[in-house]
Amino acid sequence: MAVRGAGARRPTLEQVAARAGVGRGTVSRVVNGSPRVSEQTRAAVQRAVAELGYVPNPAARALAAGSTDAIALVVPEHETRLFAEPYFSGVVRGVSAALADADLQLLLTMIRNQKERDRFGQYVSAHRVDGVLLVSVHADDPLPDLLESIEMPAVLGGRRSGAESVPYVDSDNVGGARAAVEHLIGRGRRTVATITGPLDMYVAQCRLDGYRDAVRIAGHDEDARLVAHGDFTEDGGHRAMRELLARRPEVDAVFCASDVMASGARMALRAAGRTVPDDVALVGFDDSAVARHMDPPLTSVRQPIEQMGREMARLLLARLRGPAAPGGAGGTAVPTGVVLPTELVRRSSS
Repeated sequence: MAVRGAGARRPTLEQVAARAGVGRGTVSRVVNGSPRVSEQTRAAVQRAVAELGYVPNPAARALAAGSTDAIALVVPEHETRLFAEPYFSGVVRGVSAALADADLQLLLTMIRNQKERDRFGQYVSAHRVDGVLLVSVHADDPLPDLLESIEMPAVLGGRRSGAESVPYVDSDNVGGARAAVEHLIGRGRRTVATITGPLDMYVAQCRLDGYRDAVRIAGHDEDARLVAHGDFTEDGGHRAMRELLARRPEVDAVFCASDVMASGARMALRAAGRTVPDDVALVGFDDSAVARHMDPPLTSVRQPIEQMGREMARLLLARLRGPAAPGGAGGTAVPTGVVLPTELVRRSSS
């Protein structure tokens, strides 16, 4: 073991990590006896500890051992979306239900700008929470990569791409959208448009892919004028519907990538003197309370939102326990991705 003089500074956890060639979180787990480390990595960390003469700080050790007893549920959106969209409340209910018996505190965190993103990055890098659940993931969001780099257990609600590296829970967005558009075409609609979500989100890309699949399978020509871009908000749906009516006034059906956008589209149709479903059939996605309370009630693709929240929490708890821990994954690998089925719920709007 290295010998330090009386005035020498204590070696830090970061120095041990650098010496061992691993992340700070890995050193924490080794020091605290976690089973979630390979024997080869454990040996490298223990060798670095001995060479540097590292002695864990008791308070830091308690924190690293998981005494925070807290999970962060992170929503990188403005509060107007958080409280306006039923999707988020459904996820929160599912996560809360799954954590009810886990003796863990749930911390809801909104990230609305870069300053808040940087602040949360510092917070989570200090391992102030035991794990992170992240919803509403955009393709350019750096937070999932940060969580990976600091080896913070995390699960995403949705994916950044089809090659997502962070564990995730998602729904069958392509299949759900395809079923919605096939339904509209099967009802005899000839000019079927779509209002997408923001295309920097994989979920929106997948729902657009499902629309295109159904149009192609039906032998219809794809027409870029029948695709309007929204943002998962009511205002976005209203604006996109007005664009569609200006481009293709003969449109007789619209698949909206969310119920909230369908509500906005419904208002635009009413203002233009178009009736639903006689003039224009309408289908949404989520099967939220918005769909049931619209006039007429909205046909929508049901995704099991609360189940998604429960599954996210379940996957995270399994990762926190580790495969060797009692009640953990039972010696088997914890799944890295779960895709839940969707179902078309038919109502009067189509």
